[in-house]
Amino acid sequence: MAKTKSTQKNVDDLSYEEALAELEEIVELLEGEQSQLEDAIKLFERGQALAVRCSVLLEAAELKVKQVAGDEVVDFEEESE
Repeated sequence: MAKTKSTQKNVDDLSYEEALAELEEIVELLEGEQSQLEDAIKLFERGQALAVRCSVLLEAAELKVKQVAGDEVVDFEEESE
């Protein structure tokens, strides 16, 4: 079961790994349980905040990689011939 509000960390204090793990837990809860509507809405809202946190952290990591690697960043998509 998801953590209660009093035991949840502030979303902005979570690492990428923590936010992703909690987001995955919320998705499982929403897909599997027959929650009360109000509880489901609270889970959804927390999930949205976690998704935004993950996105922000990924964007920051991508920017850092680009700053370190400069123009040497290679796109790993396979070329089709």
